Amino acid sequence: MASTDKASPRDRLLDAAARLTYRDGVSVGIEALCREAGVSKRSMYQLFDGKDGMLAASLERRIPRYESQFAHPDPERATPRERVLYVFERLEQASADAGYRGCPYLAVLVELKNAEHPASLVARSVKERLAATFRAEAERGGARDPDLLARQLLLVFDGAGARAGAGVERLDDGLATATVTALLDAAGMD
Repeated sequence: MASTDKASPRDRLLDAAARLTYRDGVSVGIEALCREAGVSKRSMYQLFDGKDGMLAASLERRIPRYESQFAHPDPERATPRERVLYVFERLEQASADAGYRGCPYLAVLVELKNAEHPASLVARSVKERLAATFRAEAERGGARDPDLLARQLLLVFDGAGARAGAGVERLDDGLATATVTALLDAAGMD
């Protein structure tokens, strides 16, 4: 379905790439992306060096929105534990959406398998920032081994999101937050 709004061709392409690759995967064709955006292939190649560059730009463009959805609304008042749990509460809420397909950044890493692909580089940086956030919160919260806890939290985040995105697990019963609570307790995090 072609976009009919007044967005620029570049924005329409980036939006189409975000929608279609999230729904259908990164193997979606250029013709489908251009048709969805209402932009000619010629225009697409004038704006991007190819599909790889467009996919990376689309992922980069979504980072602020993606990261803000997991940021605690009152970070100054919230404890490190509350900030970590908030991430998983938001994951549980997002997973209840009928169109939820898991983390778009993890999906890119899994689908592309090429660590040097421009989109893989963007996706990896997002996952590394999330791990760094978990590590910083674990350190602030007094966890015995902040590095290990950060890795465990990322594992739960990615695993829970992937299973919910594949439709084989439901998170609306608090499974992710209960799992994370047990990890925080075991790590000695306040």
